[in-house]
Amino acid sequence: MAGLIALKEYIALHVLTCLIPAFLLAGAMVTFISREAIIYYLGAAANKVRSFALASGGSFFVAACSCTVIPVSSGLYYAGAGVGAAFIVLWVAPASNILAIVYTGALLGSKMVIVRIITALSMAFVVGFVMSYVFRKEEAGRISLSGLKKEGGGLIGKREVILLLLLVLTLLLPNYLVAKGPYSRKVLVWAIGMAVTFLYAFKAIERERMRRWFEETWWFVRMIFPLLLLGVFIVGIVGQDAPTRNGQGSGPFSSFNWSGNESAQYSRHN
Repeated sequence: MAGLIALKEYIALHVLTCLIPAFLLAGAMVTFISREAIIYYLGAAANKVRSFALASGGSFFVAACSCTVIPVSSGLYYAGAGVGAAFIVLWVAPASNILAIVYTGALLGSKMVIVRIITALSMAFVVGFVMSYVFRKEEAGRISLSGLKKEGGGLIGKREVILLLLLVLTLLLPNYLVAKGPYSRKVLVWAIGMAVTFLYAFKAIERERMRRWFEETWWFVRMIFPLLLLGVFIVGIVGQDAPTRNGQGSGPFSSFNWSGNESAQYSRHN
């Protein structure tokens, strides 16, 4: 029952405002961003210090929880980035994004903010190098298939840039604009963002590219979402039996309230 309750409340809290825009963003990255440019700057054969620095710096602007960032990191990897750079996004974005830093500063002070940034960046490079070494054979195969030359042309078209920015805003604004208050306000911000994004997409993007975008998005959903649900179910069971300060177990989502002020509870998940 604890696992099922965790699943119910996870779906209520995360699917709309977090996972849907994250999966759409992952599919858009694979569809619209130049694979050659990503391979050149973040690929397995790229300079590790440069690619890891780019991945770490960009992660600070992705205010995503540990589950929401999975599709984003996967999209970057399947678009051509090396496993080290992709795992850096997976590590740094939940740990030290702007929203997490603001919360840390407000609750724990500036010294903890500095420590959080330093440790996230230093561990990001450790994680990147470790993953690159562990999967060096797989990465060598990807290098042989992709090469390192940066072809002519831009990273992404102007229309596609606007689409990706709208998706990023749809993912981030519910957290930034509604730091406090009922979750239904986050849903309202998300709904407005999605409406604007799809209106723009249907006006500016060719139908064939739209179809490819949705196919890539659905591929990520089929690959990642079942594993997320399984993980939440297991965590719900473990959390129920784990001892707490009062000596009793409690599920990880037990305090969810749709209409009440749940900013503290929501920030814990994100």
